[in-house]
Amino acid sequence: MTKIKTILAAAALMLAPGIAAAYECNWGKGEQVTMSCAPGSSWDATAGVCTPDATG
Repeated sequence: MTKIKTILAAAALMLAPGIAAAYECNWGKGEQVTMSCAPGSSWDATAGVCTPDATG
């Protein structure tokens, strides 16, 4: 039984740095979005589309 516990502990210690690095690498990536529209239009965040600029 002690041998199994030792193997499981060693496996956890070997995997921990890789999991931590992968988690840190992806932290906040889903929230960085840049939208650009064609000249003469602007981004409408409510509708989620580019809309023509109002000309006065």
